[in-house]
Amino acid sequence: LAIERYIVVCKPMSNFRFGENHAIMGVIFTWIMALSCAAPPLVGWSRYIPEGMQCSCGVDYYTLKPEVNNESFVVYMFIVHFTIPLIVIFFCYGRLVCTVKEAAAQQQESATTQKAEKEVTRMVIIMVVSFLICWVPYASVAFYIFCNQG
Repeated sequence: LAIERYIVVCKPMSNFRFGENHAIMGVIFTWIMALSCAAPPLVGWSRYIPEGMQCSCGVDYYTLKPEVNNESFVVYMFIVHFTIPLIVIFFCYGRLVCTVKEAAAQQQESATTQKAEKEVTRMVIIMVVSFLICWVPYASVAFYIFCNQG
């Protein structure tokens, strides 16, 4: 979503038109990311164990056994499924806000441009904060447990 918005707003002269093929590619990419997150423990790279009140499963951050291979998987998950998306979101939405602010500065007298700038900034803040609210607590606890094993 952040990448699509970045391309549409920040690269309007590149003749990019969001079409059905782009939507299909987005869905395929989403499924690939989901499978690359969920499937490795099913084939022996780390494992799932019951978490918390034993009503859901998560990656085993607790076991130090080499045969479980959880250390490399936890690092992989933290980098590929948390850190990289966070960097992409910050970059895309940061550039989007800068582009909208530059356009608004060129048309200072336009009330609609100023309103659009405020709406875009509000949307960006909501999207970034939502991602952080959803993932920082889990990633932080998992990383803490992983770093303080034993």
